Amino acid sequence: MSTLTASALTPETAVARHVIPAGEPWVGEVKTGQTVRLLDLEGNQAVDTLFYSAANPRERYDPQRTLRRQASIYLSTGTVLYSNLGKPLLTIVADTCGRHDTLGGACAQESNTVRYALDKLHMHACRDNFLCGCLHDGRLDKGDIGANINFFMNVPVTPEGGLSFEDGNTVRYALDKLHMHACRDNFLCGCLHDGRLDKGDIGANINFFMNVPVTPEGGLSFEDGISAAGKYVELRAEMDVIVLISNCPQLNNPCNGYNPTPAEVLIWDAAAR
Repeated sequence: MSTLTASALTPETAVARHVIPAGEPWVGEVKTGQTVRLLDLEGNQAVDTLFYSAANPRERYDPQRTLRRQASIYLSTGTVLYSNLGKPLLTIVADTCGRHDTLGGACAQESNTVRYALDKLHMHACRDNFLCGCLHDGRLDKGDIGANINFFMNVPVTPEGGLSFEDGNTVRYALDKLHMHACRDNFLCGCLHDGRLDKGDIGANINFFMNVPVTPEGGLSFEDGISAAGKYVELRAEMDVIVLISNCPQLNNPCNGYNPTPAEVLIWDAAAR
């Protein structure tokens, strides 16, 4: 059950603000007692989010423990997000949207292919964003990443100068799509880094502002969002936490209104409340 609650905090008193462009990742840290606001700037934008203990990133958001303790699959004001060690990570202290998904997970190249069509494999996805936020350790720039993207590993050049996939079950993609995907991954990896996490730390995430009802048959339905421009959710950190966000780039279902848009992260010190 949603509990709509507005916040008294004002953007002018925030100690940090960052606009996440449409489809891009962000990683940052929120200290104990600080409040972080996730702001849906233009409306109907899913913000996929993971939380970790900054002191021990192996301790992270646990969806099963969180949902079991609150007896609800949706999050709203008053919800405590628990870690896999049973400790409170953050508490939702304000919410003007009222619907935040915990079951739909993050989109990936593989799930885009299974859910939609084989030609969606090249499309950028939230898992790409999470990986970019986790893996890059800050000693490289975007020019150092290109040859290491797995998407190119089994794509030999034909005598005619084209590209051919060796796996007979793989659909061929155009050269321009391959190039575009590689450049985007390079850009993201060059921009964001956090050496404390790796790909094994990517687990079940929260989809803030995303509307995923459970059907009577027990399935999931990706529906049009109920958020709007200016809606937000605020969380108070109960310990120092790493926040890893993918501002979802999904174009194949209505979670972003088929038009990904920017989101903003704002952070206030405890004294501001």
